[in-house]
Amino acid sequence: MKCPGQDTQYWNEQAIFETECPECGHPMEFFKDDTTRRCSNCHKKIVNPKMDFGCASYCKFAEQCLGALPEEFVAKRDDLFKDRLAVEMKRYLGTDFKHIGHAAKMAAFSEKIAKKEKADLPVVLCAAYLYNIVVKNALEKYGSDKPEFIEKESPAVAKALMEKLGAKKELIDEITFIVGNHNRPADHDSLNHKIVYDADMLTHMSACEKKAGVESHEFSAKLDRIFATAAGKELARQVLIETK
Repeated sequence: MKCPGQDTQYWNEQAIFETECPECGHPMEFFKDDTTRRCSNCHKKIVNPKMDFGCASYCKFAEQCLGALPEEFVAKRDDLFKDRLAVEMKRYLGTDFKHIGHAAKMAAFSEKIAKKEKADLPVVLCAAYLYNIVVKNALEKYGSDKPEFIEKESPAVAKALMEKLGAKKELIDEITFIVGNHNRPADHDSLNHKIVYDADMLTHMSACEKKAGVESHEFSAKLDRIFATAAGKELARQVLIETK
């Protein structure tokens, strides 16, 4: 079976279009499935300006298509996946805006920490979106949102959502492990795991009264004991102390 997006029987009059070469302004013609073409005037290789590779994050034919794509687009596949996962997280939570907001804030903290730590950003962000996705489920099933109950429900839901989007097994395995373990990571645990834990702690702490009358130096020492990464500790000081 051929991908419908590349099968010419599904094409219409918009499947072939004209544009100008961004280098020299010479007219160029593209077919919708062209990834690149060379300008007949300046001979520069030009990427198709109308091609959207977002489908590569979930389409079952993506592996066939990606082999023909420019390398820079292949490198972005995990980024495309995390964006689609964020949408799925919102769909799953529906009108639970409290936990949608928590996930978004946690993802923002995760991104800042991951960039400083030079970690695997797509893994960290996907785990952040899924880390507390089952809080409502835990409350309904166990009458509690304590970590041990969230850990029980999270892996199955996370796995189902990622499989729906066609995630690779390696990605699913790493993320389900992270979302299924909410205790402070051990020294031997992965950097990605530690970053997600730090982001979750910071999201919770930034929503409360923070220092509650404790002197800054005492509170700073406490943060060192709570957070698992150097970048997490630094961001926690900025958010919880310096902006207080």
